[in-house]
Amino acid sequence: MRIGTVRRGRAQQAGPGVVGTARLDRRTKNLTKRLRPGDIAVIDHVDIDRVSADALVGCRVGAVVNAAASISGRYPNLGPDILISAGIPLLDDVGRDVFTAVKEGAEVRVDGNQLLAEDGTVLAEGFPHDKASVEAAMTEAKAGLSIQLEAFATNTMEYMKRERALLLDGVGVPDVATQFEGRHALVVVRGYDYKEDLHALRAYIRDYRPVLIGVDGGADALREAGYQPDMIVGDMDSVSDDSLRCGAEVVVHAYADGRAPGLARVQDLGVEAITFPAAATSEDIAMLLADEKGAKLIVAVGTHATLVEFLDKGRGGMASTFLTRLRLGGKLVDAKGVSRLYRSRISTLALVVLVLAAFVAIGSALAVSAAGRVYFDLLLDQWNSFVFWLENLFS
Repeated sequence: MRIGTVRRGRAQQAGPGVVGTARLDRRTKNLTKRLRPGDIAVIDHVDIDRVSADALVGCRVGAVVNAAASISGRYPNLGPDILISAGIPLLDDVGRDVFTAVKEGAEVRVDGNQLLAEDGTVLAEGFPHDKASVEAAMTEAKAGLSIQLEAFATNTMEYMKRERALLLDGVGVPDVATQFEGRHALVVVRGYDYKEDLHALRAYIRDYRPVLIGVDGGADALREAGYQPDMIVGDMDSVSDDSLRCGAEVVVHAYADGRAPGLARVQDLGVEAITFPAAATSEDIAMLLADEKGAKLIVAVGTHATLVEFLDKGRGGMASTFLTRLRLGGKLVDAKGVSRLYRSRISTLALVVLVLAAFVAIGSALAVSAAGRVYFDLLLDQWNSFVFWLENLFS
């Protein structure tokens, strides 16, 4: 840390702006795994979504340089506003040549509309977003919602044709060892506010002991919160090896044609797994599996609930998310709703009153019994002896 501070201080003397080490990856999800505080994140992400922005903020990056348009105008995506509100400079639409011009690990500087090398060479130029420009772009993007809704309707009909057997009759859901019948199921996705939601659900998890399902990185989220996942569902591209080996049942999400790219990784770790072929997203098949196997209630953590969040997920996953929620109906509850409505069955005040009542009952029993009077006389003698000792000490 001390060396990094010295290097940053020297770089700052070379010119204004934000200085840091360049970290590059075209997939933001992969980049956030190796970012350190103060790094300059160079990404290629059209319409930065909320999950990606939250991850970048959590990594405490110095600035974000995007090769693509952070707000394309298709819909009012949530990511850029999160970055700007967190005080992270966003240099936008610099072009994909930045991945050739910038070397991984090089010291770079973001100043205004330019990305500069240590010697002042201009590596890329783009548009520096601020609060006003993001708000203006979001206002324009809202006009694109009607087009997105039309595409959503078309995609939904296509998805229903492909997966109607799964949605209507549960055809294709694999047999699993985990017992769901009559129990609650908690499906955790490492998405929106998942840490806060898991913290708020501590009393619920303790009292109801639901089946804990981690969707890809959601398994790591459960373990970070101190829980042992019962099942891991997903394509296995963002879950750690340690979580895969933790003893949870593993269900690998496969393409509709049966191909499962994530299966090889699981088998290489020596972990047994079953596959679930479906065109839906991983979080959706986790919910469908829990419902088909008899879960009484399904609580979702970090999943998508609003129209803008569906759009943030991408049009390819919107239809399955929407139809899955229609299939589950009132059985599906968002974690925020549970945390607001549910309270522990025994409150702290009730416990205090119960303990006081127990002491009063014990005291009353001792007061009216012969043994109690003997103990009381002994205590009185001890007290008198203590008082006498104090009087002699100060006399």
